Amino acid sequence: MIETQAAVARPGAGTFTWETVQVEPPRVDEVLVRIVAVGICHTDLATRDGLLHTRLPAVLGHEGAGVVESVGAEVTRVREGDAVLLTFSSCGRCRWCRSGHPAYCATFIPRNFDAARPDGSTPFRDAGGQPLGGRFFGQSSFARRTVVDERSVVPVDVRDDEELALLAPLGCGIQTGVGAILNELRPGGGAVVAVFGAGAVGLSAVLGAALTQAGEIVAIDQHAARLDLARRMGATETIDTGEQDPLARLGELTGGRGVDRAVECSGVPALLRWAVDSLAVGGEVGVVGAPPVGTDGTFDVNFLLNGRRIRGITEGDSDPEAFLPALVRQHRSGRLPYDGMVRTYSADRIDAAAEDAATGQVLKPVLRLG
Repeated sequence: MIETQAAVARPGAGTFTWETVQVEPPRVDEVLVRIVAVGICHTDLATRDGLLHTRLPAVLGHEGAGVVESVGAEVTRVREGDAVLLTFSSCGRCRWCRSGHPAYCATFIPRNFDAARPDGSTPFRDAGGQPLGGRFFGQSSFARRTVVDERSVVPVDVRDDEELALLAPLGCGIQTGVGAILNELRPGGGAVVAVFGAGAVGLSAVLGAALTQAGEIVAIDQHAARLDLARRMGATETIDTGEQDPLARLGELTGGRGVDRAVECSGVPALLRWAVDSLAVGGEVGVVGAPPVGTDGTFDVNFLLNGRRIRGITEGDSDPEAFLPALVRQHRSGRLPYDGMVRTYSADRIDAAAEDAATGQVLKPVLRLG
């Protein structure tokens, strides 16, 4: 066993507590990673608070970046010393994985939310020897050292730990927003794209749309500061829902035609209804925001019958092994300037970072662990 420190989420606590824990050496298909930095995502907070089905106590975290310390006997993707980004897990064998869509893996939910290996075991133990949920999203990266599913590991070429830390959010939030546009919605030349919700994922969708030939990119939110940032990231128009009726304004912007592509990133059912109702004939809305399990949405069935579509999107339909290095290149070239969303925190300030994320004061907190 390897001794390390991890931020543990325990039932009903509503906090993360740094504890000395034990982690097993990697099995044949696993990688031991020293975590340099990890982003905090709202999925981590919802899981900590018991809103999703992950059993606690567990070590969460799913936007890790670090350095490989050792690999299992059958690992071929990385080797000791490699800088890596960590992302979601997938089986690699189902028809979705084999066709280049691992985000739609047939076993995505248990592999990413059960906080356990597929055989039900966990690599983590607390100081008393009791099991702690691990391999959350294949990685459990709220730990200084963690054992990771090989399929959650993507090697990247970086200059130093500073650059690696800034890349950590690519593993979930940013690839989700950018990928929703580039991999799924694919707006054509001159298309009008509306992004509902300008949080980290929504602003990433704005960045993705700015990489296309879209004619108009409209960001919709109730926070003026986020809308200002959206403009700096490529939005051509913004709509403050506290001051304007978004459907009326989108109607004005499109001459009453509606938008060609919309992406709902907030998880708020009312915004999903707005997104659907904003569509032009033949338009499509991508549903990215994840509300609590069991949340219902509504739409006018007849409104969809002339070619309008609703599409659910997970992790931007990314194939991380190819997509994450491409995002690194775009960031380096200045074409993916998400830096304005990021605020860095020391490890001991994890609860402050989580609170700032929950209240919207910070779009993408990143913890420096090494």
